[in-house]
Amino acid sequence: MSKLRVGILGAGRIAAVMADTLVRMKGATAYAVASRSLEKAQQFAKDNKVEVAYGSYEDMLRDPKVDLVYVATPHTMHLAHGKMCIDFGKPVLMEKPFCVNEAQAKELLDYAAQKKVFITEAIWIRYMPMYQTIKDIMESGIIGEPKLLTANLGYEMTFKERLVEPDLAGGALLDVGIYPLNVAYMFFGDDIKKVSSHAVMTEKGVDAQESITIEYNDGRLAVLHTSMLMVSDRMGVIQGTKGFMVIENINNFQSVAVYDDKYKRILFKKCPKQVTGYEYEVKSCKKALKKKELSCPEMPHVETLKMMKAMDDIRKQMNLVYPFEK
Repeated sequence: MSKLRVGILGAGRIAAVMADTLVRMKGATAYAVASRSLEKAQQFAKDNKVEVAYGSYEDMLRDPKVDLVYVATPHTMHLAHGKMCIDFGKPVLMEKPFCVNEAQAKELLDYAAQKKVFITEAIWIRYMPMYQTIKDIMESGIIGEPKLLTANLGYEMTFKERLVEPDLAGGALLDVGIYPLNVAYMFFGDDIKKVSSHAVMTEKGVDAQESITIEYNDGRLAVLHTSMLMVSDRMGVIQGTKGFMVIENINNFQSVAVYDDKYKRILFKKCPKQVTGYEYEVKSCKKALKKKELSCPEMPHVETLKMMKAMDDIRKQMNLVYPFEK
């Protein structure tokens, strides 16, 4: 596999980012795109330098040249589209959130395991080299013992139908809250005593914004905020007994700065040059497929299930049940 030929299932905004990534990165190519509309697929292919356009998902999945399918459809369709890819024996890179809830995620992962087909979640921050850089700095002792983590992510997105409609599993949590939640688990782990959440709901009954507090068994805290009402600073801060570290943009780690107990900056690391940041998950998929593995080590299936369960539990606290879940 000199170049990984990626088929993109769905032709929306995030699909275009992936296409741009594949066109500009080494070791992979934007081979195909599929939409329910051939005209839309052809226009997408023309605009984004994709080789082949298909007017149905099934037609693309029948193409023997497709090595990996990137699923870029709304998360309400992830279970169905994931199973469809698996039925055709196609490895899957599933955009986040992996599914709507833990039950769906488990069903899809079990199906992939049964059919022995590769599948992984495209939560890009898990794959970025900066993740390990930040973790190594935190664990080096430079800030002493980490005691408190804060992280936030929000954008003004009330104009997007998929965010505001209950039928589309809308709300801030599944779309952007998944990032600060992942950050907490990535750096502080999952030895959790209690999770508390408070949400502000929209008139249609989905979460507009919320705060989430995670209390760990060893006394550490993670305090997270997420919103679809405003533009946040996207910062993450890990505070310790000897200093603290500031992560610029938890949605795509750009830099980390370390400060001592005198508030003097003593270390600064910038992220390596990126294509878009999506390239790391594609590279990981290529490596795993070459080794005939069924998942990526950066985002094991058990971690995907943990994230889905955590979001299920948080939704229970806000009494948010989507119409199709009743």
